Amino acid sequence: MTAAPAGSGVVVVKVGGSEGIDYDAVCQDVAALHAEGRRLVLVHGGSAETNRVAEALGHPPRFVTSPSGFTSRFTDRATLEIFEMVYCGKMNKGLVERLQRLGVDAVGLSGLDGRIFEGRHKTSVRSVEDGKTVILRGDHTGTVERVNDRLLRLLMEHGYLPVLTPPGASFEGVAINVDGDRAAAAVATALGAEALVLLSNVPGLLRDFPDEASLIRAIPAGAVEDYLEVAQGRMKKKVLGAAEAVAGGVGRVIFGDARGAEPVRRALAGEGTIVS
Repeated sequence: MTAAPAGSGVVVVKVGGSEGIDYDAVCQDVAALHAEGRRLVLVHGGSAETNRVAEALGHPPRFVTSPSGFTSRFTDRATLEIFEMVYCGKMNKGLVERLQRLGVDAVGLSGLDGRIFEGRHKTSVRSVEDGKTVILRGDHTGTVERVNDRLLRLLMEHGYLPVLTPPGASFEGVAINVDGDRAAAAVATALGAEALVLLSNVPGLLRDFPDEASLIRAIPAGAVEDYLEVAQGRMKKKVLGAAEAVAGGVGRVIFGDARGAEPVRRALAGEGTIVS
């Protein structure tokens, strides 16, 4: 077993919602680190399960690509309610149950609870369709601009492990879909975390996706945004989140692999793509 670096700082772990992720392994690793006295916050997604549920309910997902090349889910009110059903319900409580069974007093909260994730409500989004930029209205998305770190610190100081998920809250108190990776970066920044671990179903940032032999081992902190061109699909948001985290003072960001044993510990030990 590889040892995680010593330190008393907070580690924020974000685990994605794509196919192939071993949530049991993630929870076992988080529980073991928590038992060793590490202070952790777990943030999670649930995109693959949301897609399945949305299809089954007759409201299939719609994805849009912005003029700058970022792909995201178009979130009308019906989609937001499906999103809440899966993220706040099945995914969040499933992770909390796993952690409780492993002896961790986990508390599952959405970013809407206590305004943990708070930002401006974007009612429209620009999308590139057939080579033209169009404006889609009725969107319920936003970007995390403020984190209720007092609530998170209160929980951690009393031995609880926060398990967080989108959606967040707008400044007016409306539920908004926020990107999980960027939300995790905002949490890490607000808590002054020593590390942000972004786990997905690949070993890290790949120069030639999906060739896993093309793993990029290290990225200089000042050059993170230069790698946006390399990132494919949702990995672009992870790179953007990493850039925001290091700019906000987070010690290091690691893109790690959530498909095997001890994914957090291995990432902290240097496996994956390290931004520092």
